Order: sequence, then structure tokens, then C-alpha cells
Amino acid sequence: MKKVVTTPNAPQAIGPYSQAVVAGNMIYISGQVPINPETGKLIEGDIKSQTEQVMKNLDAILSEAGCTFKNVVKTTCLLSDIANFKAMNEVYGQYFPKNPPARAAFAVKDLPLGALVEIEAVAVKK
Repeated sequence: MKKVVTTPNAPQAIGPYSQAVVAGNMIYISGQVPINPETGKLIEGDIKSQTEQVMKNLDAILSEAGCTFKNVVKTTCLLSDIANFKAMNEVYGQYFPKNPPARAAFAVKDLPLGALVEIEAVAVKK
């Protein structure tokens, strides 16, 4: 049985997908780009500020699903430029100070709306 998770505290889907889906005790969070949920616009700024917004969006969805970053077991980070990896990692690491999840990171040609970063996550609800 699957349940769709939606919160106004994270950007609304900009296509045919859900913010997140709960299946059993697993939460699958769609890739988040640095959109401010209040304005619906991509935030301007460097990779650090964009990563911070992405993490806030993930946090809002996790919260709506009854979870925190401690529940995250896997993430995938997509970067428009691999040169931004170190700076992205500095912000990302603040959200996972202990026992970080498994992760993959890739440089991709383009991201939606010209974003510098997109992150998806999988969490386990205990």
C-alpha cells in the first residue's frame, strides 16, 4: 500500500510526481531543487545557499512523513558542476553529523530550472 506525502512547506511538484511516497516503512522523497516553497521560485545564490534550501525542503517533507534526517538511509546528489562537490558537501554534512546515510553523487549536464544541485532521499520509518 502506498501513501502520497504532500506538504505546503516544501515546493509543490512541478511535474507528474509526488513530493514523497510512503510504501510500508520506507519513504521515497523525490529529488528536491532549491525552490523556495513560499514563492515557488528557484532561489538565487551559490551552491551553499542552494544546498541549504534543498536540505530545508527535504526536512519539511521528512517532517510531514513523521521522520527526521536520522531516518535517511540513502541519498543521491546531482550537481550541475562537480567542482561544487566540496562546497555542497560542507552544507550537506551539517545535516548528517553522525552515522550519515549511503550516498551517490553525480555531475549531470543540466538540472531543472537551472539549479546547481538536486538531492533525493530514501528514509526508513521506525
